[in-house]
Amino acid sequence: MDSKAEKQAPSGKTAGKPIRCRAAVARKAGEPLVIEEVIVAPPKSHEVRVKIICTSLCHSDIFFWKLQQFPGCFPRILGHEAFGIVESVGEDVEDFKEGDSVVPIFLPDCTECLDCKSKKSNLCTKFPFRASPLLHRDETSRFTDLKGEALHHFLFVSSFSQYTVIDIANVTKIDPSIPPNRACLLSCGVSTGVGAAIRSANVEPGSTVAIFGLGSIGLAVAEGARLCGAARIIGVDINPDKFERGKTFGVSDFVNSLTIGDKSVSQVICEMTGGGADYCFECVGQATLVQEAYASCRKAWGKTVVLGVDQPGKQVSLSSFEVLHSGKTLTGSLFGGLKPKSDIPILAKRYTDGELQLDKFVTHEVGFEDINKAFDLLIQGKSLRCVIWMDK
Repeated sequence: MDSKAEKQAPSGKTAGKPIRCRAAVARKAGEPLVIEEVIVAPPKSHEVRVKIICTSLCHSDIFFWKLQQFPGCFPRILGHEAFGIVESVGEDVEDFKEGDSVVPIFLPDCTECLDCKSKKSNLCTKFPFRASPLLHRDETSRFTDLKGEALHHFLFVSSFSQYTVIDIANVTKIDPSIPPNRACLLSCGVSTGVGAAIRSANVEPGSTVAIFGLGSIGLAVAEGARLCGAARIIGVDINPDKFERGKTFGVSDFVNSLTIGDKSVSQVICEMTGGGADYCFECVGQATLVQEAYASCRKAWGKTVVLGVDQPGKQVSLSSFEVLHSGKTLTGSLFGGLKPKSDIPILAKRYTDGELQLDKFVTHEVGFEDINKAFDLLIQGKSLRCVIWMDK
């Protein structure tokens, strides 16, 4: 045990010192998380240490929790959707101070490189996105357990800990008036889906949208398409119960791929729309669904946006003849094409203005000690977003 570590000491007294706190540690792939005490080192240069107020569970956490091979690695502190308060800052940090309300973002935004300065990209050149188990600048961890063993980071965030250290490229300030259990949703899932409709696809008023997978990401796409003024939003899923929930986000039609007989989903959608949807979104993470979404798009101007995370190494197969002659577009969309430091405050304002429906995404809330219950709810398809309060 580190005698220098402070346990939940008041802010201001912990700056520059290790902090001892609780974290939910993934020790082995697919096994329940273990809540244990860990040591969180002080932030280094260009880093901040954040007290996590609440965090929410995302399918990406589930995906990496199950992976037995790299980029899955253990022991690890998962979690990347959160709201927190800056506890202390490292050297060379000018834009953040103790007490700032922040949300971490898995996608770096250094604000300095060519891509971060460009309106055309949200993919930082200085810190390319990767599923690294360590922090950007020195490839080391800020977490150790009480035996002194290093614990791996997750997507540069690791929010399943009462305190975490994050690079300033992965932190965005947010309006402190927004409730923590709503602000945390802007860290990943909701922003990704809404952004994909608004930014990556640039959905036009009066257009037709088809969404493959009505989980939280797919419903966030529907919310974004609704905000853009889409006239028709078609949801594709194998669970008919999701249609009723989808209606509250603007989904107007539902296609159940298990009940359409010998027809493919793309045939059904092309028949429904008279030639295909203007915009298709793949939100599940299956190569075959990417191909089906592409086939469901209208020729000449149809655009397919890929949001789902598939298994490493999976390939998408498309006919080169069709690619040439159909004139369709296929694109990937990390974090919905949003630039975290500039676009998150905009989404936050749209929430406070009553436009963005964040409230409807929160279906469950639990205390930190019940974090494994949040995993069960998401795996069983019973929750959209389960908010986990660190100190309740």
